[in-house]
Amino acid sequence: MTENPNAVWDKSLLLIKENVSEQQFNTWFKPIVFEKFDEKTRTLLLQVPSPFVYEYLEENFIDLLGKVLTKNFGQGIRLSYRVVTDKTNNLAQILPSDPPAGINEKAVKSNTRGNQSPTQMDAVRSQQIPSQLNPHHTFSNYIEGASNKLPRSVGMSIAEHPNTTQFNPMFVYGPSGCGKTHLINAIGVRTKQLYPAKRVLYISARLFQVQYTNAVRNNTVNDFINFYQTIDMLIVDDIQEWTSATKTQETFFHIFNHLFMNGKRIILASDRPPVDLQGMSDRLLTRFSCGLIAELEKPNVELCMDILQNKIKRDGLRIPENVVRFIAQTANGSVRDLEGVINSLMAYSVVYNSNIDMRLAERVIKRAVKIDDNPLTIDDILDSVCNHFEVTVAAVNGRSRKREYVEARQVSMYLAQKYTKMPASRIGKLMGGRDHSTVIHSCSKVEKRLEVDKLFLDEIASIENSFKLKR
Repeated sequence: MTENPNAVWDKSLLLIKENVSEQQFNTWFKPIVFEKFDEKTRTLLLQVPSPFVYEYLEENFIDLLGKVLTKNFGQGIRLSYRVVTDKTNNLAQILPSDPPAGINEKAVKSNTRGNQSPTQMDAVRSQQIPSQLNPHHTFSNYIEGASNKLPRSVGMSIAEHPNTTQFNPMFVYGPSGCGKTHLINAIGVRTKQLYPAKRVLYISARLFQVQYTNAVRNNTVNDFINFYQTIDMLIVDDIQEWTSATKTQETFFHIFNHLFMNGKRIILASDRPPVDLQGMSDRLLTRFSCGLIAELEKPNVELCMDILQNKIKRDGLRIPENVVRFIAQTANGSVRDLEGVINSLMAYSVVYNSNIDMRLAERVIKRAVKIDDNPLTIDDILDSVCNHFEVTVAAVNGRSRKREYVEARQVSMYLAQKYTKMPASRIGKLMGGRDHSTVIHSCSKVEKRLEVDKLFLDEIASIENSFKLKR
């Protein structure tokens, strides 16, 4: 090629501009940065600002790019993208165009999605996309315990048989640090291992909302929806982020319906069950609840020890068992805290060339984990509430509907949810064998009353002050 490749790319941009709207050009093509052209391999490398831009170009403009690049660069041109995956840390990955660009040299005047034949649409749908899964979050290092046995088993079954409709959607919920993100990633990773052609996508609810907002701003909402409707397994994390995003909910409703009706897999994760997602539309909640709702509790001490031993073995560390148990007992049942402590211990050990012992563990724990040396228990809370309302614990845990017992029962549930790390289902079991919906309803009643009843607010404050005396 005698002409400067950068100039040839500029010429290609002019031709592309003639074949798309001004808005499409400014949104999808103007941000592209020419990086280099390898004459020997006939490969053109372009930088795009995000995985979504890459996916959108491949989804909607691959034919146009192929024809324009063939016309200006010649036959046999190959296209690759440098995709920016983390702007903060300046991380990127190089991905090839699939299928390779360079189909023919005919003049181009249109490439709208509506002009594609069903066969062409199938070809687009079969193209691979970056799954955005974390490859380190797999079932092999997701240790099974009593708190996660059901979700793990079902997740494995879904990954191995994604074409069945059982347990669809799968809705996983639990407190921060219980392993939700690891589990839903493991489902996606296993699916991709067994079914490489499947279009699997993991995305956070917040990023989905940002993408939707950009689509609205750029008048490309239909294209945004069309892209998501081509996914075979859609995994959305932290959907509680949408509780006040009405328009995002409406758009996801249409995507959900399309995927569900076509037998595609939907995996959702939240920090609370559907019944407690106040602000989420009723029609979405009914769909979230029509498959499997699986609760993940924070791991107990024994499971924490198993998780720690697994990580210690993978990292090639030697940590005494008494130190492992100490970490498991003080990390508040958070898998993230467990891993953070081990990483810190490893760093301290290497930097200071010292053995990992109890003294070092105590030093690291103080810096890495917020420790509550004397946490409140359900019994503590019940005692304080019952003393305040002058009723017995047996009466509160019983089935009587007397006003004074109901009031004490609801306040106890509210304070238990506020001051302990227990999920609603566990609180209910410990307070007379009630279900989680009763706890959620009680907490809601107390919260609403606190907003309007000054005397009641003072009563709750008095009970909370009594907690300080107990500690």
